[in-house]
Order: sequence, then C-alpha cells, then structure tokens
Amino acid sequence: MKQLIYQISALCGLFFYFTDCVGQTYPKVALAGDYPDPTIVRDGKDYYMTHSPFLNAPGLLIWHSTDLEHWEPVCRALPDVPGLGYAPDLVEYKGRFYIYFPASGTNYVIWADKITGPWSKPIDLKVGKIDPGHAVGEDGKRYLFSSGGNRIKLTDDGLATEGIMENVYTGWDFPKKWQTEGKWLESPKIIKHGEYFYLTCAEGGTAGPPTSHMVISARSKNINGPWENSPYNPIVHTYSADEPWWSKGHGTLIDDVNGNWWIVYHAYKKGFYTLGRYTLVEPIEWTKEGWFKLASRPSKKLSSKLQHSGFNLSDPFAGKDPGLQWTLWRQRNTLGVQLSNNSLYMEGKGTSPANGRILLCIPTDTSYRTEVTIATQPGSTGGLLLFYNDKAFTGITADTQQITFYDPSGITKTFPRSVAGPIRLRIDNHQEHCSFSLSDDGRNWRIVADNIVVSALQHNNYKGFLALRIGLFASGQAQVKFNDFSYSSNKAQ
Repeated sequence: MKQLIYQISALCGLFFYFTDCVGQTYPKVALAGDYPDPTIVRDGKDYYMTHSPFLNAPGLLIWHSTDLEHWEPVCRALPDVPGLGYAPDLVEYKGRFYIYFPASGTNYVIWADKITGPWSKPIDLKVGKIDPGHAVGEDGKRYLFSSGGNRIKLTDDGLATEGIMENVYTGWDFPKKWQTEGKWLESPKIIKHGEYFYLTCAEGGTAGPPTSHMVISARSKNINGPWENSPYNPIVHTYSADEPWWSKGHGTLIDDVNGNWWIVYHAYKKGFYTLGRYTLVEPIEWTKEGWFKLASRPSKKLSSKLQHSGFNLSDPFAGKDPGLQWTLWRQRNTLGVQLSNNSLYMEGKGTSPANGRILLCIPTDTSYRTEVTIATQPGSTGGLLLFYNDKAFTGITADTQQITFYDPSGITKTFPRSVAGPIRLRIDNHQEHCSFSLSDDGRNWRIVADNIVVSALQHNNYKGFLALRIGLFASGQAQVKFNDFSYSSNKAQ
C-alpha cells in the first residue's frame, strides 16, 4: 500500500512538473557546449564545478560561481593527463579539495589545499571501474563508490584504497519498453541529508536514442545499505524526442546558502549531438517522506533570461600561455605550443588532421562564425577545422603551395594558392550546415566549400562521447603561426 501511494505521488509530481515547472523554463543552461558529466561542490557561498577531460590536455577545467547562474573558469587542475579521463568527482573534505577520476583502466586522485591549486600530480588508486563517487560514512570512514553499484574503502587521507571492491547496490529497474542503450548503472553521487544517505546515479546509457539517459536515486540510513529506491524514479529523464533536451542524466545534488536544493546534470540540445552535452541546472524539493524530486513550484527562481556563462572564445594570443579555452588533442601536456608577440606558434606533427597537432576549443552556439590567420613555411601545413576525432573531421588547410579541403566523407580537394604569405580562413556553421572560405587580404573572400553537412560527426556514429570542436591544426616538420582567432555567434541567421 505504501509503495502504491508513492507511485501515485510520483505520477502527480510528474504532472505538476510538466504543467508548472516547465512553464518556468527549467532546466536552465549553466554551461552551453560540451561540458558533460558535471560534478559540483559548494564551499561556503562559492560553487565549483568540473567536467570530463577525455583525451584533451590540460584537463579538468574548474569553474566558479556564487549563484549557480554565472560561471567563470578558474584553472585547469590536470596539466599532465594520464589518459582518457571522464566522469570525475570533485569534493571538499576537511578543508582540502579532491578530484577522483578514471583514466586508462584505473582510477586516480589529485588534491589541493586551494581550489586554484597547486594541484598534486595524479595518484594511482590501483582500482578499476569508472565514475568514482566519494562518500563519508556515519563512522567517519571514507569510501569510493563506482559504476555498477560497487564500492571500496579509502584510507583516511583519501589517497589510497584498502580492502576489496564489493557490490552494494543493483540500481532501479526501469520499464523494459523504454528506449535506452541498456541499464548501465553509473555516476554514483552520495550526500547526507537528515538521517539518510542519498545515492544518486545514472542509468540508460549516455547517448543513443533521445530517451536513453536518466537520473535515479536511492537512500539508506547506513552507508553500507540496504538501499531503498526512490518512488520518484526517474528523477530526471527525457520521455520523448519532442522535448528540448535529449538524454538527460548524470545528476549531482547541491544546496545553496539559503537552503534551496538543486540538481545539476547534462543533456544534448534537441537535434544537436555535434555540440555535445550541456550542463543544466534545475530546482528540487524534499517531500514529507524524505524523498527528493523535481520542484513543482521552486522557492527560488533563476533568471528567466539567463545568459549562459563561458568563455569569450576569441583570442588575440596576447598572453604567455594558451588561454583556458584551449586544449590539445591526444597529448599529455601542451608541449609544441607557445605564444609570443601576439601570435600562437604550433610545431608541426604528422601529415594530416588524422595525426597532426590540433588545438581545440568548444563552440557554444548552433550557428557561429570562426576565423583565424595562418602563416606557414616550407615544410609545414596549417588549418582551421571542425574536429570530432581523428576519424571524423572537416576543414580547410594551407601550405605555401596549395589549399586542401577535407570533406566529412573523407574526400579531399586541393587548389593552388594564388599568392604567397599569410592567409585567413573562415568557417560559417549554420545549424550544422557549413561553408568554408579563405581570404588572402582579409577583405575579399572566396568560398572553397559550401553547404557541407556535419550532423553525422558525433558520438552515435563515431563513439567517444565527444563533440565537434573548433580546431587549429599544424602538420609537417616546421612551425605554423596563428593570429587573431575569432568566434562569434550567428544567432540571427
């Protein structure tokens, strides 16, 4: 009978969510573009958040906010990337910050006494599984939860494991008729609220069909369980491809200084897998029975005209080091890139975008224009790309003799250069339909390729959980010089 009452309450909550909360335009965009697997912590009035680094260096970009609305980048905590990293957990414990993350078949931890660093080098915890989630039990002991409902004890300093991995939770069985990628119990995040521990997880897979992902929750009065599934599961879910956000999941709970509670999670913007997974925020409320669910009438509203935060991606290259918006593809660090005299120099590597040196940044709009000026020398090639991975990319490159266009299909087209010297390259992306242009004088433009559809350059075709990023490219045996990188939204188009 009790379970039946919970199920009826869940249905009522779902009704009010769609009729009331959606009318207040939740969820809100915290970070637009490819910022997946958000993990968030509050330290007093300050919030800090980071995301999956994947195969990019430096990794673990940390963001700061005081209101959950406006976010600014602080630092990158992982200068040297040990491998493919994803689904981190950022925590604060007894005045020290920790980030737990999986990479290369194991799990690592880094720590710092200040969020801005310096951060320690990665410490190998020598334990498998993915998606680590730090927890502190009622006895003060530390634990690391992970995918599949598994858990292992941590030492008191949190820098090593002890004992063996054990399974403590089997997840929630969603209806078999739902279109998902599978159960895939992941992303355990644990908080203590009142007399209960709350275990919030992801299920359903990360991409695939728009209805694949979800956030579920369970609770226990003991860190060892048993865990009771929430009658409001799934807490967050995309029920139809008609909704504005696809594959909603991977949630973390956070409270504010006024006692309001929020859930931060990721999702794809409807129809735009190429942009990756946005970070979203939405209010939750606690029921009289001690469960949480999406708030039907939020006590605190974020601005209805919230402008998402992020970088000004345009870069005059005026600093001493690459800006925080830049990462290098498949490199452990930023060797081969330097700034000098308002120019960025990249050492050539490989022979094409499939094996060259590529510096990436994350676009945040469905329509945008990006440009850069390049100067090559004999033995080097430079370019401007839209890059998913080394098998999925498109763009325009130049050396001292010719122009090359890389079509998403893999076909290349070459054209002779009309004049020597620096050349400016441009990409106009209008809702995944792109044109590629060049200018020898910065005023007169020639279209090299037009109406190139890039919608297929995404995870469902090429795996990797990545996004189609803007890339500066250098290959060969000599340097390529880059100047005046610009990015602008074309929202009016």
